Amino acid sequence: MMNSAHQDDATGRRDFLKAVGGAAALTTSIFTGRVRGANERVAVGFIGMGAMGMGNLGFAMKNPQAQAVVVCDVYEPHLEKAVAAAQKGGQQAKAVKDFRQIIADKSIDAVCISTPDHWHAYMMVEACKAGKDVFVEKPACVYVEEGVKMIRAARKYNRVVQAGTMQRSGGYFQKAMEIVKSGTLGDITFCRTWQAGLTKKEGLGNPPDEAPPAGLDWDMWLGPAPKRPFNRNRWGVAPKRFSSFRYFWDYAGGAMTDWGVHLLDPLQCAFNEAMPKAVVANGDKFYVTDNTETPDTLLATFYYPGFLACYESRTCNPLQIYDQGYGTAFHGTKATLVVNRGGYWVTPVKESGVQAAEEKSPELRNMNGPHWNNFIECIKTRQKPISEIETCVRSSITALLANISMRFKMRVDWDDKNYAVLQSHARPHLKARYRTPWKLEV
Repeated sequence: MMNSAHQDDATGRRDFLKAVGGAAALTTSIFTGRVRGANERVAVGFIGMGAMGMGNLGFAMKNPQAQAVVVCDVYEPHLEKAVAAAQKGGQQAKAVKDFRQIIADKSIDAVCISTPDHWHAYMMVEACKAGKDVFVEKPACVYVEEGVKMIRAARKYNRVVQAGTMQRSGGYFQKAMEIVKSGTLGDITFCRTWQAGLTKKEGLGNPPDEAPPAGLDWDMWLGPAPKRPFNRNRWGVAPKRFSSFRYFWDYAGGAMTDWGVHLLDPLQCAFNEAMPKAVVANGDKFYVTDNTETPDTLLATFYYPGFLACYESRTCNPLQIYDQGYGTAFHGTKATLVVNRGGYWVTPVKESGVQAAEEKSPELRNMNGPHWNNFIECIKTRQKPISEIETCVRSSITALLANISMRFKMRVDWDDKNYAVLQSHARPHLKARYRTPWKLEV
């Protein structure tokens, strides 16, 4: 059985949302607004057309009830590629360079935000204020304060906001969550999350600061982030890799908010969206010599109500754990369950009576398609989506607290009723710091 302490978390969430003027959290139907007819297509504008944006465009176009009407990017080659992809999918999407044109366009029903992380909160809040529903990539935010305002905006403007924690729509993860919640594993006091790999010592190299490439509006790319000279690793666009902006503190949180959010999110889901009471983390660049800022090696420990969890980010040694290079493991008194995007495995404790189980059926692998289908359906029905923004904010904040602990060398105790930390000297690190003229206002 799962520990009853996890149920106490709901009271804290209700108190928080009451304080910010929102409705009760995580109810079945928390939204109001126009309900679209079954055959009425949802007009979607896409902001950020890098690897994630192109992926989201493709998954959205597979849903016959979604129509890609506008694509936006500050880099001209990305725009051209997105327009061509829309045409190939049988849709005519207009290209714009300034996302504010999409926000202001009253004919657009929903917005997909696949920009670098430091833009997520501002764009989501502005879209909600403009009456649009939103699909926003994870992590939800770079600062805790941003996440609080994202939830407040979704509630205040009655918007459907789906976050990019798409594993919640995956069959492997849904079945694994059912097993954990059923009590089959027994009492769970420890959970492990990890990813392991081997990078090159030179990493991404040390390119010099230089002029931005043709077709890139670097100042707009920076937006609310501090003014910096252009550097190819800060921008991070390169063939055959995801953008490396995520390894600089101005724009993201390294592996902790990239992989970590995906790996910790199943814990939050399985234990009724509980947050850790305290977080302690350590990490550094011990091996890699490039100009990125975030650690190549990291270990974080999370003290949840009723159990401990850890996240191990290891990029300098590829040895697998439980025969998997990455995953989320639930250790119970009767069995252990490991889940990742390749399947789930149940290993019983001897003489527990639990049967060993393994699931790797290809039909359960799909996540992104069902995730987009859920978003479009919820726009029509006004039901809460499977990765409603509050759930992603909570998983994102869990990762952000670990980064605060690591960077500023402190234990961080979380006050869930007030969405704050107990250590007064840590509180400044929760607040967003936006470059003029950008302001995050709900």
